[in-house]
Amino acid sequence: MNLLLNIVWFIFGGFLLAAGYVLFGILACLLIITIPAGVASFRMASYAVAPFGRSVVQPVGGSGGLSAVTNGIWFLIAGLWLAIGHITTAAAQAVTIIGIPLAVANIKMIPVTCFPFGKEIVASDRIPYGYESMVKL
Repeated sequence: MNLLLNIVWFIFGGFLLAAGYVLFGILACLLIITIPAGVASFRMASYAVAPFGRSVVQPVGGSGGLSAVTNGIWFLIAGLWLAIGHITTAAAQAVTIIGIPLAVANIKMIPVTCFPFGKEIVASDRIPYGYESMVKL
């Protein structure tokens, strides 16, 4: 079922969302100091291509103060715009009955889109010990 949902997702919006993440990743990698943001953007692009069957996890104890600072900078530069892309895509997908699960997945991806640092993307059936699942698709 995950394969079928990922194929439908990719055709009806996943490719464009992933392209947006790749664009922001390339822009972030132009400056040396923002390369970590570029790496996070590329990681999110892989998640946006095929999100079903994968989960976003965060360490139970938190991820530290540096992640909070970088998440704030990310949100202002790219996270807000990518979240708007998710909302727009979700609205278009929710028009049809088949697109409703895709729209729900888009909305569930917004928190990690806005604040990706300090989180990891893993297979849903392999969440490491000491991590809590934030978004499971």
